[in-house]
Amino acid sequence: MYNHLCLLFILLVNASFIAALNPIVIKGQKFFDSVTKDQFFIKGIAYQPRGHSQTISDPLADAEACARDAPLMKDLGANVVRVYEVDPAKNHDSCMKSFADNGMYLVLDIATPTYSINRKNPEYDVTLYKAYRDTVANFAKYPHVLAFLAGNEVTNDKTNTPASSFVKAVIRDIKSYLHQSGGRAIPVGYASNDDEYIRDSIKDYFICGDDENSHADFFGINLYEWCGGSSFEKSGYAERTREFETYGKPVFLSEYGCNLVRPRVFGEVEAVYGNQMTPTWSGGIVYEWTQENNEYGLVKISNAQVQPLTDYHNLKKVLKNANPKGVKMDDYQHQEMAPPTCPAQTENWKASTELPPTPSEGACRCMKDNLSCVSSDAVFQSSSNSSLGTQLDTMCGLVSCKDISGEGESGKYGAFSFCSPEEKLSWLYNLYMTQNKNDKSATCDFNGFAEPASPKRNDLDTCSSIKPDMDNEIQQLKALTLKLENAYKNAQTRNEALHIEYKTKFSDYDDIISQLSSDKKVTEKTLEGPWCTQMLKFIYICVIAGWGCFFF
Repeated sequence: MYNHLCLLFILLVNASFIAALNPIVIKGQKFFDSVTKDQFFIKGIAYQPRGHSQTISDPLADAEACARDAPLMKDLGANVVRVYEVDPAKNHDSCMKSFADNGMYLVLDIATPTYSINRKNPEYDVTLYKAYRDTVANFAKYPHVLAFLAGNEVTNDKTNTPASSFVKAVIRDIKSYLHQSGGRAIPVGYASNDDEYIRDSIKDYFICGDDENSHADFFGINLYEWCGGSSFEKSGYAERTREFETYGKPVFLSEYGCNLVRPRVFGEVEAVYGNQMTPTWSGGIVYEWTQENNEYGLVKISNAQVQPLTDYHNLKKVLKNANPKGVKMDDYQHQEMAPPTCPAQTENWKASTELPPTPSEGACRCMKDNLSCVSSDAVFQSSSNSSLGTQLDTMCGLVSCKDISGEGESGKYGAFSFCSPEEKLSWLYNLYMTQNKNDKSATCDFNGFAEPASPKRNDLDTCSSIKPDMDNEIQQLKALTLKLENAYKNAQTRNEALHIEYKTKFSDYDDIISQLSSDKKVTEKTLEGPWCTQMLKFIYICVIAGWGCFFF
């Protein structure tokens, strides 16, 4: 009997671990639950606690905070969190389980302040591409990841529109990476501000062109025009809605919640989830969870304790009453729309339709292995006035930098524009020496920042054609994806069978359940079985690891 109790206990614990939210998919302009086929509307919260230091850290690595906050978000009526920065080297199982247990999906920004496209001097190199892949690989395994954001307001006015070509290249490469991994097609999109000079061009730019792989799967707008007692018409929400009626991709408010009038009453919520907007929009994300210096918080955190603020209670009232009328996925008849014409280059919009190449570490290694003059370690150990950046600027004044530069306006990208700064500097040193080979005063030294090297290869002309070598990385992601899918399916089948077995075998099934949850003696007695003891130890390890047993 006790062995049967142990099996049942393991079943119940394991069932709690494999419970997962259904993945969300896209059809036409809408999101849908892939299993129930119900239309999915985002009721989201921006989640990036910063604390007294106001420094951004990884909130999905703080298991205690997630366990504390997720139930409060659920009680608020939310079903999505948007997180702006994570560290892919950390473990996120516990936090992701806390949010899954409370019905919360994740919209994740893959860029960070350290690894992101610089709007003023945009570059897309091997380091940045790897950082993005690391984040995607770390989170692609969770079925309740709703979407990845490749950029947030990178282009934010008419002075920096060429940066959008670099972000669009990121979208292309991350979608390709996910496709090659063999996992589910997690949507990849972009979040924009609402600048009057570029709003029409940028929304079309991210879904235009013949290469569908470079199209954003959705478009988000950070919209703060509805303040206090405004209205659908006065706020500009009506005009924005008309602009997206035939967009062809899902659109949602990636941030909203003007705080010019406080406390916020969130009058826009009724419109966002009402008949005026739901035919076009898929909901929105309120900014933000914690009270920070900008005073947008829904709650205040002090000594790890949460205090819901007036904004929290006001939002709860309206969000709980928001019941958007959707359509069933199978009943949704959408017309396949041709991509819009790419915006012409004008005074306000200068981004080229020619995108940067996919960064290739192999191409960069090949290039450097062909050089006879390369940068030395002194470049990294020098004082600020002789830094790596300074050396690059100096050398670009002596030789052409076209092979290591990229321009989002002209659409011209050098063969090695995606290489690391050190590899670019090596290219320039070698180019200078090649062009001045008859000058006896020219030496591969450059004040100690360069050194001679023996070329390992003699095929420089072929280097730029070397594609990114991600076979091992993709195979690992494929294996993990397949393992998770099989584990989930097997666990579901196993649990259904065991539930039937125990219903049939034990007439006192309900009494057993009650005892397991309330009678400490029964639990202690169960531990007497040697095999059961080992299994329970394993389950205990799974508990500590979050979703660990699901993965096994």
